[in-house]
Amino acid sequence: MSILPKSAYEIKLPKMCPVTQLFPNEKLADIRGSVDREFEKEHVRAAIRPGQSIAVLVGSRGISNLAEIVRAVIDNLVLLGAEPFIIPAMGSHGGGIAEEQKKILQGYGIDEKAMKVPVIASMETKIIGRTPGGVPVHIDRCAYEADGIVPVGRVKVHTDFDGPIESGLCKMLAIGGGKHNGCSRLHQEGFDQFPDLIPQVASVILEKLNVPFGAAIIENGHEETYMVEVIPGDYILEREPQLLSISKNLMPRLQFDEIDVLVVEQIGKDITGAGMDPNITGRRSVGKIEDFDGPQIKRILVLGLSEGTHNNATGWGVADFITEEARRMVELSSTYTNCIASGNPEAGRMPITVKDEEEGLRAAIQTCSGIDVNHARVVKIQDTLHLVNIQVSENMLPLCRDKSKFRIGW
Repeated sequence: MSILPKSAYEIKLPKMCPVTQLFPNEKLADIRGSVDREFEKEHVRAAIRPGQSIAVLVGSRGISNLAEIVRAVIDNLVLLGAEPFIIPAMGSHGGGIAEEQKKILQGYGIDEKAMKVPVIASMETKIIGRTPGGVPVHIDRCAYEADGIVPVGRVKVHTDFDGPIESGLCKMLAIGGGKHNGCSRLHQEGFDQFPDLIPQVASVILEKLNVPFGAAIIENGHEETYMVEVIPGDYILEREPQLLSISKNLMPRLQFDEIDVLVVEQIGKDITGAGMDPNITGRRSVGKIEDFDGPQIKRILVLGLSEGTHNNATGWGVADFITEEARRMVELSSTYTNCIASGNPEAGRMPITVKDEEEGLRAAIQTCSGIDVNHARVVKIQDTLHLVNIQVSENMLPLCRDKSKFRIGW
């Protein structure tokens, strides 16, 4: 039985055309060499003593060249005489299960064989202090017992809050390193508290434990490595807002004012913590972003889940429609675990399930108010991380004439 009215099948679906969005594409030509040069700095070398055990925190995001960067950090620590090991620092991801978190890293090419150091996954934490507001600060017990902690992470805008410090090394320490216990506790405070809470928790960790430095990664609009900077621990809180500003200026976006239907081929936790980046769509699970300067999008159709999300569909509640194929990919247990731990059950709400892309497109267009349904403005993207090669409906090609922003074709 069809869920669509007869009128939906009379809609003339648009012809889709390939378009390349143009963003600055400066990137590191020699990633390993860049990391090696960072470790040649005297203040970096002086921060490590021979024989120290160093816990290297690595998260669950789909960061370009992550394995190469982590291996370079590990090798340089070994050259300085340290004894590094890797800890999956990803809060409640992987269903809050240690071995599943280890598998996520393995999927990125980060395992004991490739890195030549142990990968130690545990969900046990140690409370090392409290924030000024009394919130307990958790840290992975193995990291706590190490002689030093080195976070490796990407600095970028967060999907659920705005502040001088968002996603980056501080969040890696506070939430990633806090594992399921710490992640759940911090999210109880609510995202509106995060602009102050994340720096406060990071400050406790930086004060109580030895964080000699962290490796901060910034990517350009093409998801390529733009820079890697090794930041002294006592400078992280000061430097991270500056790096966030750089990252914001490099962010890709959908360079249109209005889109009737956005078709997203895949969502996933490896793409962004929210499954789909609200900084691209303008939608958060708790509502639209105020003062959003991107396109106004009426409907969103999701076609699938990324392989790297490991069936976690957190954020699918932001979509209006999802295909049956995508629905079959979803593992509710890991999705719900993540949504509950983050204090965000709205992100786990199920959108309307449609048979396939065509039915979903017809449903989406049918439910767009105030448009000519036979001339809907449709954009199709791989995901909210990859926005260079997109498809647009033929009627949007006149909007792609600015040669500084677009090139027709791929």
